[in-house]
Amino acid sequence: AIVTNGFLPYVENIFGITSPVKLLELSNPNHPLLKKLLVEAPGTYHHSVIVGNLAEAAADKIGADSLLARVGAYYHDIGKIKRAYFFTENQIGSENPHDKLSPNLSTLIITSHVKDGVELAEEYKLPSDIIDIIKQHHGTSLVSFFYQEAVHDEKYKQVDEDEFRYDGPKPQNKESALIMLADMVEAAVRANSTAQSNPGRLEKLVRDLIKQKLDSGQLDESNLTLKDLDKIAKSFVNILKGIFHNRIEYPDNIAQQFDEGGKLS
Repeated sequence: AIVTNGFLPYVENIFGITSPVKLLELSNPNHPLLKKLLVEAPGTYHHSVIVGNLAEAAADKIGADSLLARVGAYYHDIGKIKRAYFFTENQIGSENPHDKLSPNLSTLIITSHVKDGVELAEEYKLPSDIIDIIKQHHGTSLVSFFYQEAVHDEKYKQVDEDEFRYDGPKPQNKESALIMLADMVEAAVRANSTAQSNPGRLEKLVRDLIKQKLDSGQLDESNLTLKDLDKIAKSFVNILKGIFHNRIEYPDNIAQQFDEGGKLS
């Protein structure tokens, strides 16, 4: 056992293998890159943890590698460290830097987080499986917000849709596809207060988003079946219900009410 553990890092490097031991090491919150993400892009860090929970739970349901899915989710957005303020989850206050930029430039900044993430991953010597997830977690998806902004702006006579897409490639395995779906669903539900408080609308939103990725061809190369997608949707909904469940609003004078013998409703 001692010899095997000693040689494991060399075997991983030579054969390009990512062992569970390596993944557990990368999942440690004290990893330098995760600490850098927490400090410089705290909103993205929190988002990535939730995406990891969603992807891991869904991976267990469809027989995918749940540890790889969780760890890959932790690192999938590390490229946002470079320009953290340009991403909504890291913005404080009402000011949005994209308001002063053209749709094309905004799209370039948003999509570049994939390339920046790959560069950071290589700098910190992350395994190839994690780097592949970073490359593939958006596939060739359209950055629809800025595309629609350009289409409806009279300054742009001709708008090329390809200029508003990620470079890809599309997800090549179940784990990358799970992170693509979990990433999209978490962001959409967080932005939709109606879905958060209504389980029926929450499930409809999740299923509609997954169907959208399926219809656009982003899942064509991932080996996911329709049965898998149904299990993934159910898993996502169960996790999200737990995250966004209703809470009791306790009064400020709770101690006084207890002294007076009052009860909390």
